[in-house]
Amino acid sequence: MKRLFVFVAFAIAAVGTMFADETVLIDFSNLVPDILLDQTGVLPQNKQTTMDFSNTAGTNYTDEQKALMKTSLAIPNWKVELASSSKSIVNNVNSYTKVSTSKQFTNVMGARVHFPVASYNSWALIKPPFEIPAYEFSEVDDQGEIARTEDAPFSGQSRFENGYGVIKNVGAIKSVAARVYGIDAPHSVSAILIDGNGRSQTVFLGYLNYDGWATLAWDNPQYINEVRSRSQRIYQLYPNYAPYVRFGGFLVQRDGGNEGGDFVVYFKDVSIVYDKAQLETEKDIDDESEWNILKEREAERQRLEFTNFGKDQVWRYLETEKKAPETYFSDLSRNQNTGAAGGGAQQAQP
Repeated sequence: MKRLFVFVAFAIAAVGTMFADETVLIDFSNLVPDILLDQTGVLPQNKQTTMDFSNTAGTNYTDEQKALMKTSLAIPNWKVELASSSKSIVNNVNSYTKVSTSKQFTNVMGARVHFPVASYNSWALIKPPFEIPAYEFSEVDDQGEIARTEDAPFSGQSRFENGYGVIKNVGAIKSVAARVYGIDAPHSVSAILIDGNGRSQTVFLGYLNYDGWATLAWDNPQYINEVRSRSQRIYQLYPNYAPYVRFGGFLVQRDGGNEGGDFVVYFKDVSIVYDKAQLETEKDIDDESEWNILKEREAERQRLEFTNFGKDQVWRYLETEKKAPETYFSDLSRNQNTGAAGGGAQQAQP
């Protein structure tokens, strides 16, 4: 009788897959800076996605320095990484993201990419400042202080769900769509999805040779609508995690035959249509309450995510602290120094 129940449960799940869910994976309107981490206003961050990496920095830092060791998915923090053949100082400096104002959506993510002018293929990866964590259950106050929730249930929602970069319980993906603003550019754009095993998938959305907002979509050619045509397999539910998807960024590609130089693009959000990996059912026995296996695994995954996140952020913080704070010599105006044209430097006047 127990075996029969397993097959009946699977049949119900198979029928349920005909009703795919549409969910926003990431909405850039949510990622505007909304808190300040210091009184100077130099470190505006996004409260919901703020992460503290001071615990992984070591002990040779003051409390004041550790208080500034925070970052978030705020739009200005996103990185534009160019292909190795395109990485020059000019190209890197002129490739970045910012909050852009939209009449239709208020705030969106704008990205400027400076491709090489020479006629060869290139690409730019617009990616988050850190790998978006799937098991971050801490809470953040208005000052950016993070309170870790040690006893959070394994089935609880992390801070990065609901439009902040993570969707859980994802089975077969039917389609992916993004609302993108084009300016008649010949370049193409793809979305990058990363699953729970760290495997990334780049899905081609389309070309940006149009003017204004458009929904660019990818339909999975291997998705089978008819349930009877699918291969039926029974998966062990407990103690396995429901699979999830996280957002890995956008890939913009430029063909060598097209014009290089500056290029701008705007993104509103990314959504996916997918089957649920598991259905929520009423069970006679709560397996997790009996064994706590998922909670132990979740704590380990959270620790690994946080450790990997912290290493890169500490390096970036150190590079920021080593930067020269002055924009120019204090006793010389920019107009006085014309040494670049004449081959020498101007002497400071007493």
